[in-house]
Amino acid sequence: MSEQNDPMAEIRASFFIECEELLESLQDGLQIMDDGADDSETINIVFRAVHSIKGGAGAFGLEFLVRFAHRYETVLDEVRAERLAVTPEALKVFYQAADHLSDLVRISRDNLPAPEERTQALLEALSAFLGDSDELADAPEEEIDFKPMGISLDLGTDGGDGPDLADLEDLPPLPPLPGLDAPDTRHYQIRFTPTAELFETGNEPALLLRNLQALGEMHVTCDTSAVPELAQLVPEVPHLTWDITLETEAEEAEIASIFEFVEGLCRLDIISDADAEPPGTVIAAADLTAPEMPEAAEAEVPQAPEGPSAPEPLPEQEKEPAVKPAPAPPKPAAQAPPAAKTVVRVDIDRIERLVNLVGELVINQAMLSQSLEQSGLSPHSDAMNGLEEFQRLTRDIQDSVMMIRAQPVKSLFQRMSRIVREASGAVDKDVRLIVHGEDTEVDKTVIERLADPLTHMIRNAVDHGLESKSARLAAGKPEQGQVNLSAAHRSGRVIIEISDDGAGINRPKVQQLAIDKGLIPPDAVLSDTEIDNLLFMPGFSTADKVSDLSGRGVGMDVVRTAIQALGGRITTTSHPGEGTTFSISLPLTLAVLDGMVVEVADETLVLPLNVVVETLTLEAGDVQMLRPGRNVVRVRSGFVPLLDLGGALGYRAPLEDMTGAVVLLIGQEDGSNAALMIDNIVDQRQVVIKGLDESFHRAPGIAAATILGDGQIALILDPSDIISNAMSAHLTVAPQTRAEGAIA
Repeated sequence: MSEQNDPMAEIRASFFIECEELLESLQDGLQIMDDGADDSETINIVFRAVHSIKGGAGAFGLEFLVRFAHRYETVLDEVRAERLAVTPEALKVFYQAADHLSDLVRISRDNLPAPEERTQALLEALSAFLGDSDELADAPEEEIDFKPMGISLDLGTDGGDGPDLADLEDLPPLPPLPGLDAPDTRHYQIRFTPTAELFETGNEPALLLRNLQALGEMHVTCDTSAVPELAQLVPEVPHLTWDITLETEAEEAEIASIFEFVEGLCRLDIISDADAEPPGTVIAAADLTAPEMPEAAEAEVPQAPEGPSAPEPLPEQEKEPAVKPAPAPPKPAAQAPPAAKTVVRVDIDRIERLVNLVGELVINQAMLSQSLEQSGLSPHSDAMNGLEEFQRLTRDIQDSVMMIRAQPVKSLFQRMSRIVREASGAVDKDVRLIVHGEDTEVDKTVIERLADPLTHMIRNAVDHGLESKSARLAAGKPEQGQVNLSAAHRSGRVIIEISDDGAGINRPKVQQLAIDKGLIPPDAVLSDTEIDNLLFMPGFSTADKVSDLSGRGVGMDVVRTAIQALGGRITTTSHPGEGTTFSISLPLTLAVLDGMVVEVADETLVLPLNVVVETLTLEAGDVQMLRPGRNVVRVRSGFVPLLDLGGALGYRAPLEDMTGAVVLLIGQEDGSNAALMIDNIVDQRQVVIKGLDESFHRAPGIAAATILGDGQIALILDPSDIISNAMSAHLTVAPQTRAEGAIA
């Protein structure tokens, strides 16, 4: 059967999506434990994540995933029972096991062969905490067995799984004493009734019962007495109840933990042999009620304690054993379930289509607005009032659709934690990753395309940025290096920063390497910022030797290209002996932006509105020339560099008379300002971003294109890129350049 027609394909896909959430929860719990908090709730979160992955994997027959998760779960259970301390060595193995568990989930999803050697090495590392690694390594598959459970409706009389009545003829009329059973064996009567919310959240009772069966000998009876006639049947409302008899050595808490993920989504009653009269046999003899038992006594059996959360009476026709109700107060799990948060998983292609349709709606709204404005209608007419309301609704729809695509960067940052662990191990450095702002939301497309450049930068920080252990100690620093990864919203953009507390950029070495490679003239006088920008030149690398992490001529130029493809920018700040910070500025979304429409040399262009600080009109004496081609403009008490946008884009020759020209003051990520001279401001409006095809040459300063209300195509500019390219065009300069840089 093809995957398209396979009814289990959708369930399988949902399982792997759930695994991503569980793995994220696992990483969160390990990080909290690594920070020094080893409370029982955190440990339970970690345990439940691994336990749930194991249970789901067993349902799909993923044996190698079940085997590894079970060993991992066993070790975590020792931690949960306070028989194993959470030491740094244990946490290191737990992190490695979590990373490998993530790999096994991905391998299972993609139907790839399992890495047996790596799996076996980690199984042995986990088994070492149990003290019986040899025994566990020899027979790992015998630890857990997911077999179809037997459903016994009539025990002991017609060849079922229960004992034959003839085997019980010599038993005394009274139930045997508890001491006749194995010392650690307990009997439990469990009644499980799922609610509709349990199925709506993707849970499956069969998986819960299968996990329960792994604890010992179990027999199940399905109560169908509440199922109505077909005409009155509502498919969305469940009517089944399962009565379970379990013989196991497990504690009641371990049984309850199997149902933890459906707490509040079902009615669950657990009565142990400590709370009720023992059944008298290894299994529940549902049909072994003593014949001389008075009817009055039988009538007393189904009486339940009062209260809304009391266990439901067992159906009389099933003749359950005489079990006294537990005197303890009702369990929280039996209370009325709280309102569950509904989550709908939607195919990304459908969301992309919705985004495109909203983009077309924005374009048509702009066209309609322009047509009505040119018609000469009164601003107070019904048509113009309706247009205003239409514009507001269009904006609200666009914002809502963008929120659907927005996702926290948490999943991306968690992947960086693994990169730090692997990179630090490869270069024998002790490195700790500190994360801030992981709940910052970014467009899903941005997150996906940011993974590779961020991975490269994190590896560079570990390999190049941080010193060796001995060098750090000699410099008076702690042996453990620190890499900080943060995300935040600023001025309508997302700022991601990667910083380290290493030695900083060795600028004399960087400049000499650039001279040796012929990238700059030997007599070039560069500012610190210009030297730092040399790191982004193609083929530039400061690595002394080739390693698994770096030194292969693929450097930060690849990172900058990837960031620019996202409409972003990257800047560098470094202090010798203190460390280096790389700051990435990205748009919140790649779909729409609020733009300023301007005219330059009869060309219509769009600039992002969030970078425009203010607008100015030049007067005589506002502009001063530093040298031909380099001008500054007075802005209140200071000067900022002035660039002719038309000249920078090659639309026209630089203007000689600038009096009366319109200037846009542009704010940059490093806090500095620059001024762009234009001809006219046309409008401020929301525009739809249309990416340029790969066949187009990527001109500096051109980020994308858009369609205006009159159908005209306009280029969307990246002002910071234009300014940066104009400034870096003068690398070979006289010594006074440093003074000019101070003015800027």
